[in-house]
Amino acid sequence: MNTLLGVIVPAFNEEESVFDSGKRLQKKLQQLITDQLISPQSFILFIDDGSSDKTWQHFQTLHKENTNIFKAIKLSKNCGHQKALLSGLHYVEDKVDIAISIDIDLQQDINAMDEFIKQYHQGYDIVYGVRVNRESDAFFKKLSALSFYTLMKWGGVEIIKNHADYRLLSRKVLKVVKEFKEYNLFLRGILLNIGFRKVAVYHQVFKRELGSSKYSITKMLSLAADGITSFSIAPIRLITIVGAFVFLFSFCMIAYILLMKFKGHVVPGWASTLIPIYFIGGVQLISLGVVGEYIGKIYMETKARPPYIIEDIIAGP
Repeated sequence: MNTLLGVIVPAFNEEESVFDSGKRLQKKLQQLITDQLISPQSFILFIDDGSSDKTWQHFQTLHKENTNIFKAIKLSKNCGHQKALLSGLHYVEDKVDIAISIDIDLQQDINAMDEFIKQYHQGYDIVYGVRVNRESDAFFKKLSALSFYTLMKWGGVEIIKNHADYRLLSRKVLKVVKEFKEYNLFLRGILLNIGFRKVAVYHQVFKRELGSSKYSITKMLSLAADGITSFSIAPIRLITIVGAFVFLFSFCMIAYILLMKFKGHVVPGWASTLIPIYFIGGVQLISLGVVGEYIGKIYMETKARPPYIIEDIIAGP
């Protein structure tokens, strides 16, 4: 089979996982080549997302051990998982027939790659890896995932539940992705909106064996915010709806106060005055924050700065 595969593996401060993951991925690649599912020229591309530990040095060691299989890109600073992954997709766009992205901890079942590739040969350009369940997750991870999907659903963003960034993309899709020049690129949303034939492959997710996850709940919520503001105006519409309710509430308060005045009753003092002020003030601050988030996104887009800067590449003998 002449299908050339590039496996893209972003990493940030993952020195504990590099050698184990590298050897396991190499073994998997060799098995796929033996089964004639991919070309012998297929390779693994690591992305060092500005790590401060020995992640890059370990990538260099793997490359020296096998220059044909292991390649690596070093970003000049930590840009975040999505931009690190994007740098890998851009790099392999004209070098491979298909690309599979996977996290370096290899909690996602690497044996699902066989089915990914078979689905590609059935004519699918995008193959999503969707986890069967979350039984292997700790409470904190389950909470962050629940928060993420709840926010995305509330924000009106179409997304595949329990799909992270374990997927296969054909060269056709890689070329289209490169056309997107957005600074805040939310790949999970874009891939659902560009068309092409898509299919899901379900797989198991195992407990992490080495190191610890660098994807905190803060990063998860930040990703959700990027996804919502990149693909939905639901928060802006919510402000309009809340504004209408605040107006109605204020109108009712005015009518109540006037009615009490005409009846000769004394309106209670500070409570009836301060509660509406605090309520309206809180709504205004939240609304300004949401609008500011969108303005911030517009600001970054108009500057047209590169989403990442490559410091070094090791790709050849």
